[in-house]
Amino acid sequence: MRSTFGALSPLSSRNSFMSKARLLLASERRAIVGLVGLYATRMLGLFMVLPVLALNADHLVGATPLLVGLALGVYGLTQAVLQIPFGLLSDRIGRKPVIAAGLGLFLIGSVVAAQADSIAMMIVGRSLQGSGAVAAAIMALLADQTREQVRTAAMATIGLSIGVAFGVAMVLGPLVASHFGLAGVFYFTALLAALGMLVLWKLVPPAPRRRGHRDVGLDRGQLASILGRMDLWRMDASIFSLHLILMAIFTAVPFKLVDAGVVEARHGLVYLVVMGLSFVAMVPLVIVAEKKRKMKLMCLGAIATITLSLVGLGLAGSGLVALGAWLLAFFTAFNLLEATLPSMISKLAPAGAKGTAMGVYSTSQFLGAFLGGVMGGFLAQQFGLSAVFLGAALLGLGWFVLMLGMRAPRHLSSEVVALADEHESDTLDNLMARFAAVAGVEDVLVVPEERLAYLKVDRATLDTEALARLTRSSTQRS
Repeated sequence: MRSTFGALSPLSSRNSFMSKARLLLASERRAIVGLVGLYATRMLGLFMVLPVLALNADHLVGATPLLVGLALGVYGLTQAVLQIPFGLLSDRIGRKPVIAAGLGLFLIGSVVAAQADSIAMMIVGRSLQGSGAVAAAIMALLADQTREQVRTAAMATIGLSIGVAFGVAMVLGPLVASHFGLAGVFYFTALLAALGMLVLWKLVPPAPRRRGHRDVGLDRGQLASILGRMDLWRMDASIFSLHLILMAIFTAVPFKLVDAGVVEARHGLVYLVVMGLSFVAMVPLVIVAEKKRKMKLMCLGAIATITLSLVGLGLAGSGLVALGAWLLAFFTAFNLLEATLPSMISKLAPAGAKGTAMGVYSTSQFLGAFLGGVMGGFLAQQFGLSAVFLGAALLGLGWFVLMLGMRAPRHLSSEVVALADEHESDTLDNLMARFAAVAGVEDVLVVPEERLAYLKVDRATLDTEALARLTRSSTQRS
C-alpha cells in the first residue's frame, strides 16, 4: 500500500536519496529520519489489521461478513474525507499540532477497537483510526524541513518506508494476534501511535512554516485542471482499483489459508515467504519499467497478472502450494504497481501541479480501500469466498480495458529551482520564456511570490549548464 504523496519507485528513490545524502544538512537528516519513522510506524499500525480482522471478528456481537468488511475498509473513508482538511489546517495552525492531534485520534481509535465487543464499536474504532489523516501534514512538514535540491529524494524515502511497513505488517499482524488476540493487535497499534508522538516532539526539529509547496501540497487553484485530464484520471482509477481489490480479498484470504490447513499462528510465515519473494521478483520489473522505459507494458502486464491470479484464487482448491503461487503472483504485480503508479503520476503531472495530482491520487486510493472492504464483505456474505475473488477479477478486467487506451508517459522528471536574485526585475512572461528556452525543459511554472520555478525536464537532453545560469548556486539557497 502506498500513501500518498510519494513520487518515485522504491528502487529509484533509494538510489536518488543515497546520491544526495551527502548534501543533507544535519537538521534535514534528523527531520527525514524522524518523519520517515513516524510515517512508517503509523502505516504499520493501519496495515497490521488487514490479515487478521476478518478471521478474528467472530466474537463481536452483530458481526456479519458485510459489516466485517465495512470495519476493514471504513478507515479509508475517513482518511479520504479528512486528509485534505488536515493538510489545510496545518497551513494555518502549524504542522506539529495537527500531526499530534491526528496521532491522538489514531491512538483513541485503536483503544476503542481493542475494547470493542460489538461490530458497531469496531467500526467506530476503525473510523477514528482513519480520522487521524495526517499524511499531507507530515509531507508538508518534511517539505518545510528540506531544501529544493534534496526534497524529492526525501519524499521518495517516505514512499519506500510505506512498502517496507506493509510487508512487516503482513507478518507481524498474525504473529501478535496469535499470542494476544485481536485486541492485542489494536493495543500494539496504540503503542505505535504513542511512540510516534514521542518521535514527533523529541526527534523532529522545529521548522518555519513556509508559504506553500506545490510539489507536495494540494493547490485548490489547480484542482479543476487536474481533474480534467484523462491521463491522470487513469492513474487515479488504477490506484482506486488496486486498493479496492486488495481490501476486498482480505475478507477472504485468511479463510483460504485456514482451509489450506494453515493454523492462524502460521499465517505470518506464509505472508513472510510470499511478500519476501514478491519484493525480490518486483525489482527487475521496476528496472525494466524505469530504465528501459516500458511503463505502459509493465502496468498492463501487472493488471493482467492480478486479474489472472484472482481467477486462480477463486477457482483454486484447498492446496497450499497453489494458493501460495497465486498469492505470490498477486503481490508481485501489486508491489510493481505500488512502485510505478506514483512515478507515472509524477511524469504526467504538469509543472508545479504534482502535489495536487498526488492529493487526488491519494484520495482515490483511500476511497478504493473503503469500497473494497464493503464489496468483499457483501460478496462473501451473499455468494461465498470464491465470489470475492471472481468479483474482484471482473473489476480487474474492466481496469485492464480502461488502461489499454493509455499513452505511454514520457520519462520526464520534476525539478524545483530557486530563482536568482537578478530575476526580481524580470516579468513573469520573460522568466517563463527564459526557462522554456533551456534545452530539455519541457514545461515550466514560475511562481514569483515563492521565488521558485517548477520544471518538467528530460534529463537525457537537459542543458544543465544553461539551467544553472538561471538559478542561484546551492550555497546561496535558503
